[in-house]
Amino acid sequence: MSEREPVIVFALFPGVTQLDFTGPHQVFSRLPGARVILASAAGGAIETDGITFAGLRRLAEIPACDVVCVPGGAGATDNAIGDDAFLAELRRLAATARYVTSVCTGSLVLGAAGLLRGRRAACHWAWRDLLAPFGAIADPGRVVRDGNVITGGGVTAGIDFALTVVAELAGRETAQTIQLAIEYAPAPPFNAGSPETAPPAILARAEDHNATARPRRRQAVMQAASRLAAG
Repeated sequence: MSEREPVIVFALFPGVTQLDFTGPHQVFSRLPGARVILASAAGGAIETDGITFAGLRRLAEIPACDVVCVPGGAGATDNAIGDDAFLAELRRLAATARYVTSVCTGSLVLGAAGLLRGRRAACHWAWRDLLAPFGAIADPGRVVRDGNVITGGGVTAGIDFALTVVAELAGRETAQTIQLAIEYAPAPPFNAGSPETAPPAILARAEDHNATARPRRRQAVMQAASRLAAG
């Protein structure tokens, strides 16, 4: 590996939220010389959000990387944090990486792998509090850096996150050139993209939607945290 030819690995799992990694992938794929690899525990194909992504590498086949990134994925994150084989491969690659990263609830997976103890980290706003059982410090930032750990908030924050990482790898001018190339100049039609700005009725509606998933996710997190503490 070299500074000019970084290897960037997305550690994926079935049911991952596609924009969590396709947004950053679009940015990283424009980084000159970069090798961007999609991989999962089993390799082959995974389905997510009604889209099938084929030709994935097996994580075990990748000896090392410069950046490892874990996206999130609605209920699928709960399965990932309980998958010991997946977490073991993630820990192995993280030990080789210059940057250990995530988008959305991917930070819960990093936490379950024991990679966030004492670290500040971002997460989707609805699940940020579940970082604490892993010894992480929840941070409301859209992109949060703590040492070599760089984490992005929910879903669309992945683009901001990827531009931040590119600036670290290749400089601010390269990151800005990529930003211009993909015409990333967000101007959302509504000011409802965070719990702080969303109208109260919209926030309540979103929280009601998440309420059914919260018990299962909390249970998955607590079980993963217990295994981590015991190990």
